[in-house]
Amino acid sequence: MKTRGIPSPCFVLDEIRLEKNLQLLDHIQKEAGVNIILAFKGFAMWSAFPLVAKYLSGATASSLNEVLLCVEKMKCKAHTYAVAYQDDEMPHILKNSSHITFNSLGQFEKHGPKAKAAGVSSAIRVNPEFSDVKTDLYNPSSPVSRLGMTSAHFSDGLPNGLEGLHFHVLCESDSHALERVLNSFEKKFGDLIGKVKWVNMGGGHAITREGYDVAHLIKLLRDFKEKYKVEVILEPGSAIAWQTGELYTTILDIVENGGVKTAIIDGSFTCHMPDCLEMPYRPKLRQGYADSSKGKFVYNIGGVSCLAGDFLEAYSFDRELAIGDELVFEDMIHYTMVKTTTFNGVGHPSIGIVRKNGEFELVRKFGYEDYKNRLS
Repeated sequence: MKTRGIPSPCFVLDEIRLEKNLQLLDHIQKEAGVNIILAFKGFAMWSAFPLVAKYLSGATASSLNEVLLCVEKMKCKAHTYAVAYQDDEMPHILKNSSHITFNSLGQFEKHGPKAKAAGVSSAIRVNPEFSDVKTDLYNPSSPVSRLGMTSAHFSDGLPNGLEGLHFHVLCESDSHALERVLNSFEKKFGDLIGKVKWVNMGGGHAITREGYDVAHLIKLLRDFKEKYKVEVILEPGSAIAWQTGELYTTILDIVENGGVKTAIIDGSFTCHMPDCLEMPYRPKLRQGYADSSKGKFVYNIGGVSCLAGDFLEAYSFDRELAIGDELVFEDMIHYTMVKTTTFNGVGHPSIGIVRKNGEFELVRKFGYEDYKNRLS
């Protein structure tokens, strides 16, 4: 049975769950005396920014477009980091940023003087060469990573004009992983930490996940601040929107070949849920099980694009599926909408919010013009 009032496909954010996450983050930043800001790369649903801005005072941007979105929709200047900056974009980035992190000393030497002249606080991204992240695609801590500078680059100390250090080597990690990263960070960069004004500990902190040791995180952050007398910034993306919404889809067809049934939905893994193929991971389904042994009836779930690999194998259900049935993919708000494409001309899912009063509000519907305007 389809949920009344919600179109298909549609990303649906739950306002109550989002606020619960934000309240926890606000508690941490107050107890630890740190600043927690939103990372657009994980969550950029700007129709929810008025609520986010009630609890978090800033956001981090990784491109000029995100910088402009920060100023327009979060109503504040951005903490900006990019792997490399284009010359023609720098005036606009600096005008709309309060902090800027450079990925290399070469980028700092080139653009740092402009940042200083614009009154923007500069930092360098560093690589502590440690992370507990097992998936290489999301692990930037390799000694040969293109992301950040290793300690070998600082044999002559910290260059004049750098006011911050920035690392980002976690992905959906717990506070004990952060503790191990901090041990490596201090071992390799301890002589520099006391010379800066601020340290950005990046994202990848799964703070709002059930079982996360919040008290341990607060102690870690307090102790670090007290030891080095620096401002501490965290910029989670997924933690803000963790478990706050779903992707609603509908079964369009059921195909059977070689004894395997595939339910074809009006969504797409490659277009709408790319992490399912890139990570890869298996999202939970409201109507079934990601474990093929739990239910009596087993189906592959197929996307509507023509990519051969646009499917996930062996979900199980307590009953047979039928054309027109609704399938709801859980926890699809963070690192999902921000990575969607219109490959094959597949339409982007609508976007909606279930407000605190329980009413569904459709905030955006996409059509041909949205597809056409991405091309030329």
